[in-house]
Amino acid sequence: MKLTVVGCSGSFPSAESACSSYLVEADGYRLLLDMGNGALGELQRHCGLYDLDAVILSHLHADHCIDMCAYFVARYYRHEGGRCEPIPVYGPRGTEQRLTTAYADTPTEKSMSEVFDFHDLAPRSRFRLGPLTVTADRVRHPVETYGFRVEHGGKSLAYSGDSGPCDALCDLARDTDLFLCEASFTDGKEDLPELHLNGRQAGECAERAGAARLVLTHIPPWTDPRHNLRDAETAFGGPVEMARPGAVYEL
Repeated sequence: MKLTVVGCSGSFPSAESACSSYLVEADGYRLLLDMGNGALGELQRHCGLYDLDAVILSHLHADHCIDMCAYFVARYYRHEGGRCEPIPVYGPRGTEQRLTTAYADTPTEKSMSEVFDFHDLAPRSRFRLGPLTVTADRVRHPVETYGFRVEHGGKSLAYSGDSGPCDALCDLARDTDLFLCEASFTDGKEDLPELHLNGRQAGECAERAGAARLVLTHIPPWTDPRHNLRDAETAFGGPVEMARPGAVYEL
């Protein structure tokens, strides 16, 4: 299983990175976790536009899903070979309506369902996508939001989506080989546990879960990543690093 960081900026794209988007590949199958602002352009550095097999959206904030509108255009109006066949898109309830409202003139249009096969996520759910086993659970954020565990061949990775501290997130990361965890806030500066984690909290969750490796992501442009990295290292005994666009992890 291979993980490629397509974009890792939080809230809006930075000068160096698109917003959240992560490509998971195994046995020729390609799954994309989130498609935030700017991700579709960066994705094409790592994967053909029409080579994705499925997309999972952690939640419906723009920095995690809005480039699905552009991806709809690419799949619906493809010039060579006609319109693309629908691919599975998993997201919170209302994903189709939210994306349609963002894109279409009238929110009742159903054209997105011609290229996307929408499925609702559910708490504590487990499902197969190609060779991958995916576990989803609700995490702590103001809107319906999911974290994920992806498994293949005895290896696993966990992805937080956006979340404050919660048991569900630590359970998803239990004994995982790689924990891709948001660390949007700075310890001692922002204290909004219903919204995001800081670096220390991400490290504490990874330590509690027994994760083998921690990769911090979703750092907004106004946050000093070095501060969050130091805080995570004080709380987690394993290796910690910052996500960066184009980084590849082989599991």
